[in-house]
Amino acid sequence: MAHRQFDLMLTGATAVGVGSALETLNDAVIGISGSRIAFVGTQGLAAAGYSATRTIALAGPLATPGFVHAHTHTILTMVRGVAEDMGFALAYTPGVPHGHEVTRDEAIALARLGALEALLFGSTLINDSYVHADATLPAMAELGLRVYTCGRIHDVDFSRVHLGEWTHKPEIGHKTLAEAIALHERWEGAYGGRTGVHITPHAPDTCSKALLEQIAEYTVPRGMRVTTHLSQSVKENQRVQERDGCTPTELLESVGLLNDHLIAAHGMYLSDADIQRAGAARINLAHVPKGNATGGKIAPTRAMQRTGVNLTLATDNMHADMIEVMRWALCMGRIQEGCIDDQWQPADVFAMATLNGARAMGLQHELGSIEVGKKADLVCLDTRRPHLVPQINMLGNLVHTAQGRDVHLVIVDGEIVVEDGRALKADHDQILNDAQAASVALWERARRQVA
Repeated sequence: MAHRQFDLMLTGATAVGVGSALETLNDAVIGISGSRIAFVGTQGLAAAGYSATRTIALAGPLATPGFVHAHTHTILTMVRGVAEDMGFALAYTPGVPHGHEVTRDEAIALARLGALEALLFGSTLINDSYVHADATLPAMAELGLRVYTCGRIHDVDFSRVHLGEWTHKPEIGHKTLAEAIALHERWEGAYGGRTGVHITPHAPDTCSKALLEQIAEYTVPRGMRVTTHLSQSVKENQRVQERDGCTPTELLESVGLLNDHLIAAHGMYLSDADIQRAGAARINLAHVPKGNATGGKIAPTRAMQRTGVNLTLATDNMHADMIEVMRWALCMGRIQEGCIDDQWQPADVFAMATLNGARAMGLQHELGSIEVGKKADLVCLDTRRPHLVPQINMLGNLVHTAQGRDVHLVIVDGEIVVEDGRALKADHDQILNDAQAASVALWERARRQVA
């Protein structure tokens, strides 16, 4: 066998997520050349003539594809530990910090905290949206992960929504859509291809039908991805029904946005007919199992699965542990059926966190599995911990008992960006201090407004 030299080689891991079937390979060797995976095999084969500039002997850890986090708002780390118990969306709730109140510097500080957390927990790609995206995108990308983001597009006056006033102003829609288009033109494919921009209408109730039609006219001919919230609350459904005489799903269908380029978050209040429409259109659903359960609701994922919706995973806001939400997704799906069945197993929720997420982003040929030729986005977990022993079924251990804090090595584009559980491109203490200060300032301003 001819000798092969790699830039980086990982040896001795159990690799989960190998190939298009996301299989498990014991005693695995993964060779990386440049930004791509150049070899996937076993220890015995690699020893026959492969070497690398740097070899990391893992001696037992679990290696997976990087997790694709399909829907998050990193800035909303500002309400961590509070909003979970409030029972409703922040934008509609008085007395809490709102997006239009966040300054540019505060947005950067909070976004970097959310991105750092996601990266340390094994997300190599986050699909983010909120405010000041022109500033937060580079601030997050500098940490080394893949960042897709957009400012929220809407024509409702968000400064009045939490007061119960719903006024749609065309000038707001024109401004937010123009900002998103400019963001796309500037940052799509930047940072060596690690950044991108989806067009992100906030939700069917905060976007008028006219604005959604404008978004469809721009995105559909260009084959662009669109990210939005969909049937995330009873109020959203009621608002759209009163305004447009249909469900939010029917509204998106009528304007041409219900298709396989749509990433819709939540879907907790989809009707049976809506689920059929979503499945027929092959939309992508960003499932947020823990966040939904915190609010006392379960999205009908099993029904969606049966109709053909591409199910992906996300944490939304307040935390970023994709391993934890795999476990929640598995349990929530089984509660819906009242049993354990072959169609909803650890392999299914693992696919949601990896290859399904890559497919939703239009990146299934580059990310989501450990395959030769794909981008070298990899995560390694330290499995020499009591909660991960014994190691009989490593995929089962990952989904049922692992945690994001078990991640100790993260590689993005062939570059090590987390080693020994520390991000190499970030000042941890500075990020924590900046985010704390930004959150305190925002909460103090919010409380003064209702005092």
